[in-house]
Amino acid sequence: MKKVLVLGSTGSIGRSTLDIIRSYPGEFHLAGLHAHSNEERLLADAKNYSGIPLCLSSGTENPDIKYRGPEGILELIRESGADIVVNGIVGANGLTPSAQVLECGMDLALANKESMVLAGPLIKDLAKKNGCRLLPVDSEHSAIFQLLENRKPESVNEIILTASGGPFRNRDIADFDSITVEDALAHPTWAMGPKITIDSATMANKGLEVIEAQQLFDFDIERIKVLIHPQSYVHSLIRTKDLALYAQISEPDMRLPIQDALFYPDSREVSWTYLDLAGKVLEFQAPDLRKFPMLKHAYDCAGNGGSYSVAYNGANEIAVDAFLKREIPYSAIASVTEQVLQQDWSGRGSTVQEILERDERSRELARDYIRTLKS
Repeated sequence: MKKVLVLGSTGSIGRSTLDIIRSYPGEFHLAGLHAHSNEERLLADAKNYSGIPLCLSSGTENPDIKYRGPEGILELIRESGADIVVNGIVGANGLTPSAQVLECGMDLALANKESMVLAGPLIKDLAKKNGCRLLPVDSEHSAIFQLLENRKPESVNEIILTASGGPFRNRDIADFDSITVEDALAHPTWAMGPKITIDSATMANKGLEVIEAQQLFDFDIERIKVLIHPQSYVHSLIRTKDLALYAQISEPDMRLPIQDALFYPDSREVSWTYLDLAGKVLEFQAPDLRKFPMLKHAYDCAGNGGSYSVAYNGANEIAVDAFLKREIPYSAIASVTEQVLQQDWSGRGSTVQEILERDERSRELARDYIRTLKS
């Protein structure tokens, strides 16, 4: 039985992972569960698994939860004895756990795209040094991973990531100033946490995925494209040198890429999804960078290198939090990020600590600018 540790177990990725584990009781052993602050759900899930170790990274006094605080995540990883760890933590907080997983010689099923955005070279070096598999769990990157497998890199001309376009793909840009938090949280396809849902609305999420794809697959940024595909059936495509297109197509269900990662390099039949293309209409359109400046900023950061991607992510996280708290308007998410990116981010951190220091600097600059907007 493969021993699986789930980080971010109460979020959408974690819930889907537990669903997969329950579906294959003879294949997996749950090595532990981590949540940030949802103690009630963490304890409820633990009742289904006798004696598994638990971690609540926001802290707790509950004696049933052995690992506590940010350091508790790292202790849980080190002591879990897991074969594979699903990292479903949201944001830059997922970087240090990703590095710890690889340092312990465990395979990493990665849904935390920020690990690659902030520290792609470091994460890849750790995986290679310790003989670990790095398995993408985002549906787009899982699709690309499969499409590229057994192909020579030089045979592929470009990667095409698809995006739903969020709730504002057809909204007139003149109406963007009136966008509310409720509007931005009404995603038409996916059920996700608030931060990722807002990122989908601004297409910052796709910007992060562009940077992640650059790091995961070692493609020049000019060879990574984005197409808006509202139906979310086509999860990504590749274009080969002969200009043929190959796509991975399935229902928009995160359980499929998670299952693919957990069973890799094998695969299993599923009973819970089947996409019949008969009668389906598949639409595609180019993203409007005037509506979605966060996507343009991501391409610029990927091209600039250094720590620009670190600054992009940090500034965006602070701006999204401020928007959700109704401290800034929707349009300010992009302007806060742009303001932070005007600084010099050409240096690159070589350690997790150095990278996190640059991340914190970007956050402070974002907070400073938000204060000027509020005054």
